[in-house]
Amino acid sequence: MILPERKVCISGAGQSEVARPSSRDALALTVDACRGAIAAAGLTPGDIDGLATYPGLIANGDGMSPVGATETMIALGLSPTWVGASTEGHAHMGAIFNAIQAIASGLCRHVLVFRTVAQATARAQVHHAGIIGGAQATTARSWGGMAWQMPYGAVSAAPLFALYAQAYFARYGATSRQLGAIAVNSRRMAALNPNAIYRDPITIEDYLAARMISDPLRIYDCDTHIDGSTAILLSHVDCAADLPRPPILIEAMGMAIGGFGAGLHEGDFTRLPADRAGEMLWSRTELTPADLDFAQIYDGFSILTLLWLEALAICGRGEAAAFVEGGARIALDGVLPLNTGGGQLSAGRFHGYGHLFEACAQLWGEAGARQLADPQVGVVSNGGFGYGALLLRR
Repeated sequence: MILPERKVCISGAGQSEVARPSSRDALALTVDACRGAIAAAGLTPGDIDGLATYPGLIANGDGMSPVGATETMIALGLSPTWVGASTEGHAHMGAIFNAIQAIASGLCRHVLVFRTVAQATARAQVHHAGIIGGAQATTARSWGGMAWQMPYGAVSAAPLFALYAQAYFARYGATSRQLGAIAVNSRRMAALNPNAIYRDPITIEDYLAARMISDPLRIYDCDTHIDGSTAILLSHVDCAADLPRPPILIEAMGMAIGGFGAGLHEGDFTRLPADRAGEMLWSRTELTPADLDFAQIYDGFSILTLLWLEALAICGRGEAAAFVEGGARIALDGVLPLNTGGGQLSAGRFHGYGHLFEACAQLWGEAGARQLADPQVGVVSNGGFGYGALLLRR
């Protein structure tokens, strides 16, 4: 049996300007990114018969997802036969996994998947926009997982994942200096990415002196609100001969979901349900972590990067902090370059879609000053509440 992901390739990718905030509205940014992805694939809007987004339109004013599939369809002049969205399931990558299944099953051939945010604009207008629950968090009765967080002052995800960082530090002896290597590396990478938000370098001393947000997470451990859009175009592999550049093949995928969003936390707080996504990913390929040329690992908070490195078996249990320490192993010339576009810590929060865009740029040799030498295989992981991972090869 041919796995569904083996029937699908990435044919194009596009990204709008990334700003904090942008002078342009969210729909205009979406159109820019989508047109860029379509053009990169050598296609026209008339070729696009599938459209998907994560998480779908959320019109609550917090900028989390200000543009939906319908208005994007109209703005681009598309006539899709399949439209999908993802609000739960495998979280950020849900729209991508759904699109893979739609193409593999024959419902469509070219699916445009986009992720748009306008959280920088929302935060400029209403300071508490972007916290858990948005504006309602300060006025309405707590619901869902918030009922277990709000009474303790956890109005953002920072205190939540600080607990995981504390547990990881306590169990494995990890230090802030080790954790800080992720933030320092991200800024070093972002300096080479003209579309990144924060490009000024920082040292480990800068990191250690930075403002504490929720012990042990400092300001540099937290990703940043932005305005922008990223689009990925997925196509059936039998279209490859007609594409202007070699397609990026999807070798394997893995997914999982946990109960964090409902306030359910299980285990010893040093692991995530991402472990299941990692196990699924490697069970669907003969490749191993030793074959990776780079890793674009989710960094909504830096502790998530450590946990994902272990969930993907790149590091053994409790070994990720030592692996990133000093930054040499995760640098551009290291054994495993990490978050080469700057990640969400420095390039901006696209909820993982920026990581996928960067992976495409690397595999197509279009990453400019941060381009790796002849990368063949890379992994992308997304999510702190729901979990998805893709193994890509050129």
